[in-house]
Amino acid sequence: MEEAHDDDDSSFPDSGGNVDRDGGLLSGCFFLDHVGEVLLSRNHDGLSWRCLDATDCEGTTCLGIGNSQDCKTEIKFSDIYAVEFLNYGLLHTPKSGLRHAKDCFRERLLNSQEMYRFTVHGFQSSPKEPCLWKLAEFTFGHMDLQTCQSWMDQLNYSLIKEVDRPRNLLVFVHPKSGKGNGSKVWETVSKIFIRAKVTTKVITTERAGHAFDVMTSIQNKELHSYDGIIAVGGDGFFNEILNGYLLPRLKVPLPPSPSEIFNSVRSSGSSSVPEQGDAVHETDQKEQYPLLPDSVQEFMNFRTVNGSCEVPDHPFSGERPRFGLIPAGSTDAIVICTTGARDPVTSALHIILGRKIFLDAMQVVRWKTASTSTIEPFIRYAASFAGYGFYGDVISESEKYRWMGPKRYDYVGTKIFLKHRSYEAEVMFEEAESENGKASPHTRSKTWPFRSTTRSEKILCRAKCSICNNKAEDGNNIHTTPISYPENTRWCRTKGRFLSIGAAVMSNRNERAPDGLVVDAHLSDGFLHLILIKDCSRPKYLWHLTELAKRGGEPLNFEFVEYHKTRAFTFTSFGEESVWNLDGEIFEAHHLSAQVLRGLIPLFASGPEI
Repeated sequence: MEEAHDDDDSSFPDSGGNVDRDGGLLSGCFFLDHVGEVLLSRNHDGLSWRCLDATDCEGTTCLGIGNSQDCKTEIKFSDIYAVEFLNYGLLHTPKSGLRHAKDCFRERLLNSQEMYRFTVHGFQSSPKEPCLWKLAEFTFGHMDLQTCQSWMDQLNYSLIKEVDRPRNLLVFVHPKSGKGNGSKVWETVSKIFIRAKVTTKVITTERAGHAFDVMTSIQNKELHSYDGIIAVGGDGFFNEILNGYLLPRLKVPLPPSPSEIFNSVRSSGSSSVPEQGDAVHETDQKEQYPLLPDSVQEFMNFRTVNGSCEVPDHPFSGERPRFGLIPAGSTDAIVICTTGARDPVTSALHIILGRKIFLDAMQVVRWKTASTSTIEPFIRYAASFAGYGFYGDVISESEKYRWMGPKRYDYVGTKIFLKHRSYEAEVMFEEAESENGKASPHTRSKTWPFRSTTRSEKILCRAKCSICNNKAEDGNNIHTTPISYPENTRWCRTKGRFLSIGAAVMSNRNERAPDGLVVDAHLSDGFLHLILIKDCSRPKYLWHLTELAKRGGEPLNFEFVEYHKTRAFTFTSFGEESVWNLDGEIFEAHHLSAQVLRGLIPLFASGPEI
């Protein structure tokens, strides 16, 4: 039997197809289930087909609704997650002229024929929601077994060349996450992993902190044998796994403590730094420190967690595994920001297909302040958000109502809003530079007594985001390098009473805030987005929350709201104390400092299609 060769030197029998030697195209006649006879072609990046029966090319309709699967005429290898051989069995093709609604319910109008079959498994984007991926399968049939097997071999070879796809994953399942359906979610998507021939080691957690303990104790040799670490749960569960991985392994310089910045600048002779006993300044009387002295620059750049000045050449030993998150939580903000859809199947497909983006992370350090003890920093990492005041009170109080599921946040949020508590605190933050090299202005012009006319150009983060990609490819500062503070670093100080303080690593879109806390925050832009809500009346704060809860709102466009892009900040509370909300987990801190670590987290996702 004569053999034909494509550009990959793979051979196929005459009965299955022929090859255009110039273009490297393989083609053959097959029957497509529920469509009819098609000419199937394979090129360098995928499959395509066209109907050979002109009457069937239009596809079938039922009640005026077209079958979207019939309209699909091509699929790229990058969108195929599995190819499955079905052996010998029935394949259905519509009879010529099947066009009317009544024909859709008459089974006898379908031709059924037995032949050898294989199924190509992929996905289709929802027409109304491009970020939402639905499973799609296309079953092709042929009378010749060898033809089907040859095409199967070639297609599997093409999928093997998709080198970024994982083959072996460590999966943590939180059975009580969200509405308590973590195990059910995994049971649903695990079938997709099995079909894609991805091996999974599944650990179902039995208590709080279980995943953290496993990640801290697992040896690097075993950890590096996995192509990724997957969390089936919410943002807090992902935070637990992330911290279990980073805390014993990541070695980077720490940000300065609040007292060190304050005392170092005061010792430099700046008259703008008040004494600790001075009266509290109003928050709109923000103060700007001069350039930091050399001693502070050296401290900020080189001190590590154990106090040494030795920084490793590379903060990780070995390549970092990718992380993945399959949503089963109460808000799932990380998934919504990185895939665009709060859908377990969509997230599973992103993981299986090996899509990858990098996320910024926030290193948060709690400092002990007892005069008789040395500073012993306590470190945690956050991938999405850290919040104090209103945010901290809600997460703390909601622990009592976990039995309510996600509804507890609405109930507790209303209670905390009615209490309307504010907290006295001091925040110092590194002033970020604008693109012209000058400090970003923070002036506002009034139209209403408490509204501002300030508007900023909003460039949303999306798939293949140019801002994130440019940041990621900037010089030698690749993904794991902590921030460095240039010689002209300036720090600003604001002190007063706050209803809430928030630091967002990403936009944090969710069902309660469709645009997120900061609509144009990017996944890997190297900035923290600091939001300071000064003490104000209850109606004003309600207006802010209302703007936050609607699409196209302007929650930052108020005189009592300060918004700053920064790479690091410090926090000190006075008097009555709240707690911090760190990615949905409680974090108690009286003195705190934080910095952004750009592109620290490799994640299975491709960004939202907006």
